[in-house]
Amino acid sequence: VQLQASGGGLVQAGGSLSLSCAASGRMFNNYVMGWFRQAPGKERELVASSRWSGSNSYYADSVQGRFTISRDNPKNTMYLQMTNLKPEDTAVYYCAVGLTCLSCYASTDYDYWGQGTLVTVSS
Repeated sequence: VQLQASGGGLVQAGGSLSLSCAASGRMFNNYVMGWFRQAPGKERELVASSRWSGSNSYYADSVQGRFTISRDNPKNTMYLQMTNLKPEDTAVYYCAVGLTCLSCYASTDYDYWGQGTLVTVSS
């Protein structure tokens, strides 16, 4: 499985941005897709996740109500729609896929990773 993330950029606080992650290669049923982010000097953290079926969505408290994870199954693409962005959302964002995890909250639960895309939110 190969993941290609895109859509990062510079946006002002309060603005919106949408990230995409195209998956190629062999895919499996009911795997988990996730978006992580890593800010300078901080650990990588899970921002949002969901099973490919759309069930069991999770959002970090810091993005609840502002970010939405979704997917387009025929296109094998997942998205992270980000609204009302804040300077503290500035980070490199990574998409990831977990094939066998149950809780899927830790980065070690995920098997495949995209290359990361930088999101910068100016104040």
